[in-house]
Amino acid sequence: MGLIAKNSGGGGGFTPVPPGMHLARCYRVIDLGTQNSTFLGVVTKKPKVMFQFEVHGEDDVGNAIVTAKGEPMSISKNFTLSLVEKATLRKDLQTWRGREFTQQELNGFELKNVLGVWAMISVIKAMGNDGNEYTNISAIMPVPLAIKRGGMPQGHNDLKEFSIDEPDMELFSTFSNGLKEKIQKSPEWQARGNSNTPARKPTNTGSGFDDMDSDIPF
Repeated sequence: MGLIAKNSGGGGGFTPVPPGMHLARCYRVIDLGTQNSTFLGVVTKKPKVMFQFEVHGEDDVGNAIVTAKGEPMSISKNFTLSLVEKATLRKDLQTWRGREFTQQELNGFELKNVLGVWAMISVIKAMGNDGNEYTNISAIMPVPLAIKRGGMPQGHNDLKEFSIDEPDMELFSTFSNGLKEKIQKSPEWQARGNSNTPARKPTNTGSGFDDMDSDIPF
C-alpha cells in the first residue's frame, strides 16, 4: 500500500537552489517514518514524509539552475503526514491543486498522486533551529496557464515512491547518508529488524493522471 495522508482529527560542495519562484516537478515521495518534531521547545513524535522536486529554470542573472553535471537541481520539503485543518501538508496540497479537498479525499489521499506533477515553488533562505541557514520551500502553487501554453520542459528524474512498509532497497541505496540515517532511526524501520524485503518495481515514469481535468493536477 502506498503512502496515504488522512484527516485523523488530531556537506561541502553542495550548491542550494537559489531563492525565488521556480518551475519544479515532484519526482519523489519518501516515507520518513516517525520523527521528532520540536515546537516552542516541546518535542513530539510525528509521522513524516518528504517531497523531492527537480527545479527547471534560471536564477536572477540568467544562469541555468543545474548541478555541475548539468542536471536539474533538487530541493525537498518535509511534512507531518496529516490532513487535519491546520496541517501544512493539507495547506500546501490545496494551494498546489487550486481547490480544497472534498471530505471523501480527506478520508484518505494517496500521496503518489503528486508524482510527476508540476508546480511553481517559492524558495527562501531561513535560519534553522541549529543556527545554520537553509534554503527552504515556503509555498507550492499551480503552474500558470501562460507557462503551460508555452510548453513544459521534459522531466529528468524517474518517478519514485518510497515506503518503509514495502521498501525499495535499490532506491534506498541512492539516498544521502543523512536521509538514510533519518529513516533508519524511525521506529517503523527498526521494527522491520533484519527483514530482507524484496525491492519493489520502479514506479512508472508517467504521472498516471494525463486524462484528468488539466485544471486540477491531482
